[in-house]
Amino acid sequence: MMSRRLADVLQDAALIGAALLDVWVNVDPGDSLRMAVALLAACMLVVRRRLPRLTFVLSMPAVLLSDAIFAALVALYTLATITRRRGVLALCALALTLSDMTTTSPSWHLDLWKTSALITLGYTAATAAAPVFLGQLVQARRDLSLRLAEISRARDHERRLTEQAVLAKERAQLAREMHDVVSHQVSLIAVRAGALQVGTRDADAKEAAATIRRLSVQTLDELRHMVNVLRDSHGRPAELTPQPSLSDLRRLIDASGIDTDLKADLPGCLSPALQRAVYRTVQEALTNVRKHAPGASATVHASHEGDTVRVTVSNTAPIRPPVPLPSSHYGLVGLRQRAALLGGTVTSGPTADGGYELRLELPTEQAP
Repeated sequence: MMSRRLADVLQDAALIGAALLDVWVNVDPGDSLRMAVALLAACMLVVRRRLPRLTFVLSMPAVLLSDAIFAALVALYTLATITRRRGVLALCALALTLSDMTTTSPSWHLDLWKTSALITLGYTAATAAAPVFLGQLVQARRDLSLRLAEISRARDHERRLTEQAVLAKERAQLAREMHDVVSHQVSLIAVRAGALQVGTRDADAKEAAATIRRLSVQTLDELRHMVNVLRDSHGRPAELTPQPSLSDLRRLIDASGIDTDLKADLPGCLSPALQRAVYRTVQEALTNVRKHAPGASATVHASHEGDTVRVTVSNTAPIRPPVPLPSSHYGLVGLRQRAALLGGTVTSGPTADGGYELRLELPTEQAP
């Protein structure tokens, strides 16, 4: 914006300088009247952008009384760049032509039957028409640029709508697949677990069946919320409710079936995004312990030091060989991406005693 204003100021200064040079070349300094009207026309170029019509009108006496017409040509060009009334522009060009061919001398005579007069009239009319055509060309170019910008914005909007429609279709298809496949399988697990809980007399088996049934029902409930979000085709943000928080850590650990020692010293005033990140990190770490280190014990340590939240989840070496389970191998990748969005980091690796450790660090003050 500042550069545009500077360019306009420099352009106006150059035009005013050229108009003053035209006055110096074509007007006799001893003729005070002609000099006054010529200088007035040159100085009016200062306000040509704000008062283009007044600038043109006040430049006409200089054309009528002298040969200094540069200021009038600039004023007519400026008027042609902003007005769409071509009749007005034609009248202005005609007035400039007649004024340039007219003199106040008593010996004035114009014979259009003479070839020299016709040639003079043609050149004068062409000179007056040139700034009109140039101004109209600049106006058309400006209008075309605005139209192209509107078309570009409309195409971007149409492309976004198309992308949203495709995304909504894919989400609806994914929702159907999740409902038809995953929901069916988890429902069978819940039913079988319920039957086992009722039919067995073994206390340990009853407790295991109850746990399986409770987790299956919880999974179905969360799956139902996910399917509802995926079926939302209007592009509105939706939350997978209920969202976990720090208060749910103890329940998560108790339901994990892992001997876990929790040492948490985190304030409850942390943002919901930070609390979810901590919860999901602990959840993923405990899931990995169940899958890859059967029989191992775990330690969860969460602390708030200065402006940083640190969470460490470590486990001992497994005491049984792991059972092969299907995995997408995106758990840790997702945790790293979540932490990166919050300005933090996730690192992990084996420990010296054969166990594994996962570390999360998040800043409590998010970058703007």
